[in-house]
Amino acid sequence: MVESSGDAGNMRIVQDQTLKTFRARALQNGHVSPMFYRPKDGHGLPHSPFNAIVAPRPIGWISTRGPLGDNLAPYSFFNAVAYDPPQVIFAGDLKDTIRNVQDSGVFAVNVVTETLWQTMNATSASLPRGTDEFMHAGVEKAECDTINCPRVAASPATLECRLQQIVTLEGNADFLVIGTVTGVHIRDEYLTAGIFDLAKVRPMGRLGYKDYVVVETLMTLNRPD
Repeated sequence: MVESSGDAGNMRIVQDQTLKTFRARALQNGHVSPMFYRPKDGHGLPHSPFNAIVAPRPIGWISTRGPLGDNLAPYSFFNAVAYDPPQVIFAGDLKDTIRNVQDSGVFAVNVVTETLWQTMNATSASLPRGTDEFMHAGVEKAECDTINCPRVAASPATLECRLQQIVTLEGNADFLVIGTVTGVHIRDEYLTAGIFDLAKVRPMGRLGYKDYVVVETLMTLNRPD
């Protein structure tokens, strides 16, 4: 259904009124910030600011293999959580990726670079279950070494992971996947003097709304003793 200009105008008025109400309540409650909201009550903004506040976030380009074939999908709720052994997490709803992890017990995390950004986006399309996103987006596959799983051949680095556990999050629509890294692939051209060179890699990060960021400038800071 196409939204009329009148409907859009009315929606903006409601949003503005809601935002004013939230600000008035915040000021009455003694909050310094003019904007405060409880997520359960809504935010009164055109789009949720949550993803923009928790930013930038690394992108986990997760590859899996399941009964219906291979799968590749990006997750912006992704991160590393431990060093020894190295462990990672990602979260999302119950689609092919998490179903495949449940069935196989393994997955791979592929680094997304600026040159792979558009290709990564193509693998986020809503496709029929069992569709091979590698084929759909024209992504070259390579095989993992420690697990039975495909990986993105062109990615500067890939983490091969064994499933630890899957946790059901509040709301019962999203799931947290915890994995232990069993193997690491790094392409030689991205190693400089033994360092994984992020200035060469130019990894992409996820922001809020439809926005992304690319790592271009590195700053080094020593911790205090």
